[in-house]
Amino acid sequence: MAQVYRRTGAGSGGEVLDVYEYAYLAGGEQRVMESAIIALVERGTLSLRAARLRTVDAEQPPHPVERAVIAACPRSKRVDEVVEDLRHREEIDAVARRLVHLGLVRNWRRRPTRAGRRHLTAAASEGTLPAYVLEGTAALAPGPVRAGLRGTHTLPDGLGRTLRRMGKALEDDSDHTSDGYGGGGDGGGGGGGGGD
Repeated sequence: MAQVYRRTGAGSGGEVLDVYEYAYLAGGEQRVMESAIIALVERGTLSLRAARLRTVDAEQPPHPVERAVIAACPRSKRVDEVVEDLRHREEIDAVARRLVHLGLVRNWRRRPTRAGRRHLTAAASEGTLPAYVLEGTAALAPGPVRAGLRGTHTLPDGLGRTLRRMGKALEDDSDHTSDGYGGGGDGGGGGGGGGD
């Protein structure tokens, strides 16, 4: 069962957040998915071996995110396939939308606001959140769960877009530079030779 935490500190407004909302504040949708998988494996609902997830217990968990994980792997399935399926699930997006509504996450970039960061810091200082919610897979002991989840990381959205733009700019620049450089180099070489 997903634990619910009540924060009443400055900037929190007394909102009730669950463990997956804190996971989102700590690491976005990737952390939510990882946290749900880890929680289900720890409770024995899922088995994770050789980077494959399999449902062990037929009991449906109470939290929508956990139910989405179970639905994403009705039979043995690779972890990266489950994570990719979860990226498109309404249950994951609902976590972000609620945090936006509470003013803890920005709508357009889905990054925590100052209030969201304060909220997370206060919860972390209480020490009631599982370590994997705050630190991700780095908090796990070496073993099949950590190894199975390590391959699911993708580039952050902003970084991915930035790298694509840089690659395109380099391609465009190299097309212009090779045309200009070839002509300029020949002309420069000829001019240099004539000056000697």
